[in-house]
Amino acid sequence: MLAIRLPAEIEERLDELAKRTGRSKSFYAREAILEYLDDLEDVYLAEKRLEDLRKGNSSVVSLAELMARYGVED
Repeated sequence: MLAIRLPAEIEERLDELAKRTGRSKSFYAREAILEYLDDLEDVYLAEKRLEDLRKGNSSVVSLAELMARYGVED
């Protein structure tokens, strides 16, 4: 269970959207959180990967090498 307080303007927009579409405010809040969470996870994964590269704990593979390895043609 999650309870959040939203600014009145956002609450009104969410309420209006829910009324116009026949969906619940919870539906749209859940969808927004899931979408944003996917983006955040991607950003944190990329930042971790970059940190590992900078520390020398990881290596890179060129696109050409990757394509050759998996038999993908240009």
